[in-house]
Amino acid sequence: MALAEWLTVRPAMCEYKRIKEELGNAALNTVCAEAHCPNITECWSGGTATFMVLGNLCTRGCRFCSVPKSLHGNALDPEEPARLAKTIVKWGLRYAVVTSVCRDDLPDQGSAHFAQCVREAKHLNPSTKIEVLIPDFRGDIDCLKRVIDSGPDVVGHNIETVERLSPAVRDRRASYSQSLAVLANAKASGARYTKSAMMLGLGESGSEVLKVMADLRNADVDFLALGQYLRPSIHHIEVKEYVKPERFDALRDAGIGMGFRYVAAGPFVRSSYRAGEYFDRLLPTNVK
Repeated sequence: MALAEWLTVRPAMCEYKRIKEELGNAALNTVCAEAHCPNITECWSGGTATFMVLGNLCTRGCRFCSVPKSLHGNALDPEEPARLAKTIVKWGLRYAVVTSVCRDDLPDQGSAHFAQCVREAKHLNPSTKIEVLIPDFRGDIDCLKRVIDSGPDVVGHNIETVERLSPAVRDRRASYSQSLAVLANAKASGARYTKSAMMLGLGESGSEVLKVMADLRNADVDFLALGQYLRPSIHHIEVKEYVKPERFDALRDAGIGMGFRYVAAGPFVRSSYRAGEYFDRLLPTNVK
């Protein structure tokens, strides 16, 4: 399917090369690079990034994702939490997003290491807001609470797609109902704000999208991001539709009507795109 005319990115390169070099020197991964995010030059040139901990090998095989897959992930690096915290200081970030690959190969699925990254970041940068984008931990409440107890300001977990398409799009160990339970349990376990995101253009219907949004609100999710799925390569699940900007606008309005505190919706929106700016605008108004 040919790209739609509105799917163009104007690269902002002023800080991109410097940040790429600094990340390499700090031996840190970002989901921006590993997942081939279309907003990478804009976000990095604005001095923000989503840091990816626990290595860059994922033990899941979701059909939409370009992060490298392996039965066993990288060896845990005990110095990673400290390097992450120092990098946040160096960049002077007021808002940082920390995510991870899935680590089904570890007894605690990497939750203790993830939590340590958050604790060190908060200790060294007490004024910086930390958003985490967590895996489902196979629904393990202890793993979930371990990360929440480390003190993140926002806890995100992505529902990814509508219920009907979830088995074909996501790894078999993930499920629509499990993701909803993770989000509901996160709030019940003390998360102040919760967040989720969904890709459009995989063949979902309008009514199915609204059903997901309603299910997320029933799980007391506060923030929602809606974006266009873009196929990383011919080896990934194909795009069925390029969703028009006006449909994103309508879904954003519908989400605010449902009670989400904000809805970020647009072709290039991703779960952590301009997350700090959206958090600052927060509650009464909506964002594009």
